[in-house]
Amino acid sequence: MPAKYTQPEVSPEMVAAHGLNKEEHARIKEIRRALPSDQRHDFEQALGHIEVFLASGIKRGANGAALFSRGGGSPFFLALQFRLPLPNLVVVDSVPHIYELVLLKDTFHRYIVLISTETHARIVEVSVGNVTKELWTKQPELRRRVGRNWTSEHYQNHRRDRAERFVKEKIEILDRLVAKEEHTHLILAGNPRTVARVRTHLPKRLQDKLIDVVPVSGNASTSDVVRATLSAFAEHEQAESMETAGVLLDEIRTAGLAVSGTEATLEALARRQVDVLVMSESYAAPAGWKCRSCETVGIDAAPIACPQCGEQTVGKINLREEMIRLAERFDCTVEIVRNSDVLFDIGGVGCLLRYLLPEQRMVRRQENPV
Repeated sequence: MPAKYTQPEVSPEMVAAHGLNKEEHARIKEIRRALPSDQRHDFEQALGHIEVFLASGIKRGANGAALFSRGGGSPFFLALQFRLPLPNLVVVDSVPHIYELVLLKDTFHRYIVLISTETHARIVEVSVGNVTKELWTKQPELRRRVGRNWTSEHYQNHRRDRAERFVKEKIEILDRLVAKEEHTHLILAGNPRTVARVRTHLPKRLQDKLIDVVPVSGNASTSDVVRATLSAFAEHEQAESMETAGVLLDEIRTAGLAVSGTEATLEALARRQVDVLVMSESYAAPAGWKCRSCETVGIDAAPIACPQCGEQTVGKINLREEMIRLAERFDCTVEIVRNSDVLFDIGGVGCLLRYLLPEQRMVRRQENPV
């Protein structure tokens, strides 16, 4: 029997202490009615793991969770928790559904925050709303020797020199960490005066990565700062997604390295030609099927036997999920774009290609002679 996954993605605010909420119970009843009798035992086993976790496993501060569970001879359970909410969803399939997680990653991908005040600094990495690394923390000792070793004037000069050195030290460490960890987005947060001083000293390579400056009080916790930066980062990511959609359209118009539409995108993903998968958030994929023997994917109603290998191992699939899985498997960038008329006009999905096959180049030369 193929592996079966149940994947509720839930927000703890709506989870009762004893398990799933009313809407999810209704969805589970619907699934039970639709499942063949020989699959129900494994389903109930998988569901049991989920209910146990929901009763006692949600972490304090989590606002969303994705739970993957499988029963049967090869049981499996994975719980992913986030500070960001996820839609309520229960899915049973032979493969895990990951679209909502990829959307979350695309919207709140990894970025680095330098939190600085007059007396201390923190550098943290944030990914999908969670602090994944605290890269550096520094709170220099303040030595007050006015009236003993220094005059007041000397002390003030020392403080200015010391503040200048502290800023330079922060930037040097930030520069090394950004290069080492390959971060592409930077946000400055903290006391406005200190942040302004840091910003003026940033080298161009860091200025190019800077996407926003967020003022926060000096005593703000790291979690408070992360919350303050999330909306700024989401806005920047959406602007980048819209820009990518524009590049896709330009490449299509000029017969460049791009294709659009469900069929062409699936073919390019299967050939591993894709560099960036660009998908509208409102993309409604047509019906699709996949052969479990040779992994051929097709559009429309599933045939009795696979036209490629002849095996009768064909089943229905969600083509949107299949595209996302292929993109993640082959390490393609995924851009989910909201409210894009450009994508709507070309079928809701397309991709930027790494290269063209020889026969594709020939066809394009014929269609666009110089």
